[in-house]
Amino acid sequence: MVREIVVYPDKRLKLVSKPVETFDEELHTLLDDMYDTMRAKNGVGLAAIQVGIDQRVLIINIPLEDIPEGEDEQPRENTLEMINPVIIEKDGSTKFQEGCLSVPGIYEEVERAKHVKVEYCDRHGEKHVIEDDDFLAIAMQHEIDHLEGRVFIEKLSFIKRKKFEKEWKKRRKAS
Repeated sequence: MVREIVVYPDKRLKLVSKPVETFDEELHTLLDDMYDTMRAKNGVGLAAIQVGIDQRVLIINIPLEDIPEGEDEQPRENTLEMINPVIIEKDGSTKFQEGCLSVPGIYEEVERAKHVKVEYCDRHGEKHVIEDDDFLAIAMQHEIDHLEGRVFIEKLSFIKRKKFEKEWKKRRKAS
């Protein structure tokens, strides 16, 4: 089921999400709905707080490259479901153009760690560790920020942030 996306500046986006303690059917439904919502909105990742649930749950599905015409570039089985993720290691620095389903239509270059190592549980409560130094590393940091009550625009310089706020207000009035 496609759920409604929480849009900036909704105060829920500032909430620090609570750890998941029960790995049950309710969690599985949330994860499935998050996948449907992310795909319906053409996203790459989604944190539970973006659908109004303040739990430490996120999903990421990096689109595949070089796929045959008509095939799914984000097959469900490629979805990384991360429950209670914790960055246990990060280093380096890189900049990447980011967007967010909660801040639609805005794309800005953001500085993040180049390499991250993340410990998390899957939907059944089993622990895993994953590390990456490519787009997945960026996506994991972006989504984990949501769990901490942060949105990517908060990483912008003061001047870029002021410009964004002005543009965003204008855009919100027009809609």
